[in-house]
Amino acid sequence: MQKRKLGSSNLEVSALGLGCMGMSYGYGPAHDKKEMISVIRSAVEHGVTFFDTAEIYGPFTNEELVGEALAPFREQVVIATKFGRLSTSVFPKQACKRSVVRTPFSP
Repeated sequence: MQKRKLGSSNLEVSALGLGCMGMSYGYGPAHDKKEMISVIRSAVEHGVTFFDTAEIYGPFTNEELVGEALAPFREQVVIATKFGRLSTSVFPKQACKRSVVRTPFSP
């Protein structure tokens, strides 16, 4: 799997990422949790290290799904999450802290 550096940081991710929204939100009913965990873990086994989620997906359940699925790989992967629509009255730092609790990866 090819890799890409993100911006001017030393953070490197797979050139191919996995957007996880449709697993629990957006395209009809949520899919089976065990099956989606298997899909996410299979992606890691095939070299994917970049996963996308957001607090709005579910809401919150997609971040929890992705966090649970990737917990055994926490040192090998990067999770990109977004906030805003549900956090309009919350400062960005607080929204990020809540995402860390749901994923549960250290910042």
